[in-house]
Amino acid sequence: MFLSRFRVNTARPGARRLLSSPQAMHAAVMSSFPGLLPSDTPSPDGPRVLWRLDHQARAEVLLFIVSPDRPDLTHLVEQAGWPAVASPQEPGWQTRPYGPLLDRLTTGDRWAFRLTANPVHTIRRTDSEPRKITAHLTPVHQMGWLLQRQDTCGFRILEKPGDRRLLPGGTTYQGKHEHHGDRYELSVGQQHNLAFDKSRSEGSSRRGKQVTLVTVTFDGRLEVTDPDALRRTLSQGIGRAKAYGCGLITLAPLTPAPLPTP
Repeated sequence: MFLSRFRVNTARPGARRLLSSPQAMHAAVMSSFPGLLPSDTPSPDGPRVLWRLDHQARAEVLLFIVSPDRPDLTHLVEQAGWPAVASPQEPGWQTRPYGPLLDRLTTGDRWAFRLTANPVHTIRRTDSEPRKITAHLTPVHQMGWLLQRQDTCGFRILEKPGDRRLLPGGTTYQGKHEHHGDRYELSVGQQHNLAFDKSRSEGSSRRGKQVTLVTVTFDGRLEVTDPDALRRTLSQGIGRAKAYGCGLITLAPLTPAPLPTP
């Protein structure tokens, strides 16, 4: 496994085209692997290519890729990077082996994490109609979506100490619904509502299926509960829409929490 980082040059027309279309970005990412064909289907139980865009600032966009094989991002540098300053020593992106981090995960380790995901659920208005996949639209329900998956994903999201909670216990209830926004070391950040025509994004002259997505970025702190399950999560992703930049969770060393304000 490998983890790669590429800084997008947002001033270039090619970059703007890629950033405006998850389908085009997916195609560009998959073109980084000469051993993969467009018709290849990833194994449901094995590592796959995952990617995520982090919008640090308007002119600072980072593309992260986790992949079983080492990528060649030369075409991305030419379209959306700084090709004039690229060299064999500094090709315009960084790639590091991911195995050492995966191998040293142990129960009880604590990490900061970031995840961009497509939180959805299924609904139906009557018992006779089929269930429909629908996006969660509020931070409370988006947070709940991730909390429901933490056990099977091999981690638990840390809870805030009592003196850092604004609400007693950190949880409130509205009817049967639990609102846990102040209980956990978890925040819901950027939300994007995406809509694009799949066939048109692929260069076809015919209109195809309309794809609509709601993506959100989670930042938080976690504790490892099942290292093997977390390794699978890191290499296979979480949730749906992985081809469109969702599902990739990354870990970072945990920094000390800020002291409470007197």
